[in-house]
Amino acid sequence: MEESEETTDYFDSYENLDVHQLMLKDSARIRAYKDAVFLCQEYFRNKVVMDVGAGTGILSVFCAQAGASTVYAVEASNLADMIPKVAEENDFASVIKVLKQKVEDVKLPNDEKVDVIVSEWMGFYLLHEGMLDSVLHARDIHLKAGGKLFPEEAKLWCAPCSLPALYDFWDNVEGVRMHTVGQEWRRQKSQEPQILDVPSSDILADPSKVCSFDLYTCTARDLDSISKRFVLPANREGQYQGLCVWFSCVFPSFDDEDPVVLNTASNAESTHWKQTVVMLPNEQEVEEGTPMAWELKLERSGGNCRHYNIEFTELDPECVQHPVPCMCYMTKCIVMRACLEQSGAWPDGEIGDGDNNDTDADLVS
Repeated sequence: MEESEETTDYFDSYENLDVHQLMLKDSARIRAYKDAVFLCQEYFRNKVVMDVGAGTGILSVFCAQAGASTVYAVEASNLADMIPKVAEENDFASVIKVLKQKVEDVKLPNDEKVDVIVSEWMGFYLLHEGMLDSVLHARDIHLKAGGKLFPEEAKLWCAPCSLPALYDFWDNVEGVRMHTVGQEWRRQKSQEPQILDVPSSDILADPSKVCSFDLYTCTARDLDSISKRFVLPANREGQYQGLCVWFSCVFPSFDDEDPVVLNTASNAESTHWKQTVVMLPNEQEVEEGTPMAWELKLERSGGNCRHYNIEFTELDPECVQHPVPCMCYMTKCIVMRACLEQSGAWPDGEIGDGDNNDTDADLVS
């Protein structure tokens, strides 16, 4: 079947070794996978593994080092031609078998099933580039019942933020105020999400979970459209200028060990994914306890299923329901907190643990 232009461009883009050097220099990314594999060597020893989107082959080598008997390194781009040489220089030429094709076209010998699927499929804001679809296809076709996925769970997070890097410069350009130019520059920038390192000091509220994916059970349709409404109080004063979005991935653990977590939040070790920022049309000053309300939608682009449209809608905190308890300064929430405290009905867990919007909590109008 003839490949679409977008698919061809996607695989061609990964033949640029500068891209791979950037990812290989991402020590948080590489270390998370290595630590997860070696923490769970029992899942790899004498087992058959599939590395989906193997790239330069480093994850395939980790799996071989952990004792895998066979690693199928699936790579559709011309990088596949390099993986045998990487395998040979690491003494795993007999273990790592390269399949130069899309995983959707892979047919293993005698319909063999694999014990583990490893893949670094995450893009900006987790879903950019749509590679998770390929991992789910590999899971459905090639993974044994009870097999393991590395990672096995992914979560998308968000929080309001300040963006001084996009604002402050224009206040003083060699003694000249350029607010008008800065405003137009930000308008242009706001047409698409920005990939930035957002310092944790610029995060204005506790993080909230947008969604989570259990990779053993989720489907490609679950990835088509995601939306959620939020109401959060500011946990400090500052300029509310945008929404910061990031992700975390959880790997399997073994024998009750704590799982390895790859976290791309502002307060974690920096990664090449950085954070994704959606800019507000207008900034606003907030103080501690100020309620901020919005709706976030991510939908696959009709013209390119590997890309998403991100829609941010500001909501009026006066007109939307708040979670219970809500720590904002609005009267209805103060009264509700007092009632909960007096009745001893305060819910389990501490406020500010990042899960205030994690579930379908009780709401107050």
